[in-house]
Amino acid sequence: MSETSPETLRPLTRDEEALVRALGQVMHVLPRTIDADMVGDRQLPLTEYTALMNLSEAPARRMRMNELALACHLSLSGMTRTIIRLETQGLVKRERCEEDARGWNAVLTDAGFTRLEESWPSHLAAVRRRFLQHFESFDLAQLARAFRQAGTAQTTD
Repeated sequence: MSETSPETLRPLTRDEEALVRALGQVMHVLPRTIDADMVGDRQLPLTEYTALMNLSEAPARRMRMNELALACHLSLSGMTRTIIRLETQGLVKRERCEEDARGWNAVLTDAGFTRLEESWPSHLAAVRRRFLQHFESFDLAQLARAFRQAGTAQTTD
């Protein structure tokens, strides 16, 4: 439950309101436009790209399914559907967790890593065109810190 204090009840300024609304639009539109660009380039859809990217950065290129879902901002069932699609293409495989026989790991295959590398230029171009070009005059490190703080505040409040 959130606290209500005079500060939290203070109405948003015009600029604050514009920022909150614009952020909502970006959160809705940006993933869809990047995905459309990548699919249009005959590359991986963004959800699959993100899963492979996270696996490529993990130790031994493997992650527990629930950890991968969290990293990709998907539900466990959504991540499972994504991994099944990737598995049918030979880009990942699922293996039982050695530490916990009930859990599953997603493991990036060599073919999956190659497919990720092939899709990377399309992803990079879409991210630059659809997002980064709008922030050329901004301090990106400061902006990234603010986004991280806003993102982590949600899980700690």
